[in-house]
Amino acid sequence: MSNDKTTRTRRALYDDEHEAFRDSFRSFLESRVVPQYAQWERDGIVPRKVFREAGDLGFLGMEIPEEYGGGGVSDFRFNAVIAEEIARTGTVSVGINLHNDICVPYFLAYANDEQRARWLPGLASGELIAAIAMTEPGTGSDLAGIGTTAALDGDHYVLNGSKTFISNGHNADLVIVAARTERDTDRHGGLSLIVVERDTPGFERGRNLEKIGMHAQDTAELFFDNARVPAANLLGTPGSGFRSLVSNLAQERMTIAVASVASAAQALEWAIEYVQERRVFGRAVGSYQNTRFVLASIKTEVEVMQAFVDSCVAELVAGTLTPERAAMAKLAASELQGTATDRCLQLFGGYGYMTEYPIARAYVDARIGRIYGGTSEVMREIIGRSMGL
Repeated sequence: MSNDKTTRTRRALYDDEHEAFRDSFRSFLESRVVPQYAQWERDGIVPRKVFREAGDLGFLGMEIPEEYGGGGVSDFRFNAVIAEEIARTGTVSVGINLHNDICVPYFLAYANDEQRARWLPGLASGELIAAIAMTEPGTGSDLAGIGTTAALDGDHYVLNGSKTFISNGHNADLVIVAARTERDTDRHGGLSLIVVERDTPGFERGRNLEKIGMHAQDTAELFFDNARVPAANLLGTPGSGFRSLVSNLAQERMTIAVASVASAAQALEWAIEYVQERRVFGRAVGSYQNTRFVLASIKTEVEVMQAFVDSCVAELVAGTLTPERAAMAKLAASELQGTATDRCLQLFGGYGYMTEYPIARAYVDARIGRIYGGTSEVMREIIGRSMGL
């Protein structure tokens, strides 16, 4: 790693407590994750023990009340620190962000007292790993097109349908499934969230999907064939699923934006370090004007993007972030991650194409940023509609 002073400065977004948390989480990554990460990439999955270790150290469920074993602190900046440090170590397949930022908020917002007592302690300790299943083979970003059904039969829901591209899909003990529990003339109505537990009869996991990047992130197909789920596992009220899903999308998109700009900053650091060591025609690559101009442009773009994303995180913490601002942050940061990583890789020449170099892995990992959490095209549509167009 190069010296942090090359591209990073202390940001007003964080205080001393956040920076102490950063140091602790970075130590966890460097000792427990980085040394084994290459093997996990080959295995296609992160060991479950990583979640338990993270839970033991207080890195899971920071927002979960202390009475259930969590941190009891509602401050997304701690989540942002985790996203940044995962990005900066290049260990982006670790599914902690998904667990903390995307799944846990549903349990906190919609679980009743019995469900909270049943699930929150395990989510905080890492004994229970969470996933959320929205995407279906034919729906993509269109939540209103979800076709999985859940018919009430006595004190159980009977689920039928399938999901795909589900992160943490094989590791997950609790899967929040978006299913249609009632017919509704409104395309956005009739959806509910039902928590499917690991050993539910009729619930099967398909293959671990092979991806061009994020190889250690287990990404699965899920199948429900008359899967019987206790009605007590309904999260929230029947038919409120669409509103529940939409309510957390801004935070999900901010997690992606935070990780994207941190990944771009890390790619820049790797490039700065490399061009000072690598020589071409008897000179360091970094001594050429083209190299300086490329890196100067990236540094400027990263700094500008960081300021915007930080302002959006501050708005999220304050409860004032709008969906269109979150969409702007996700769109701009993920697009920058892709272009910046590509330009940095170019400065490595042939070595940038070798997977032993972190920049090569970062390049393929970056591509998903413009797809998951809503594609760049969907983000543009959200922003366009907010302008009255």
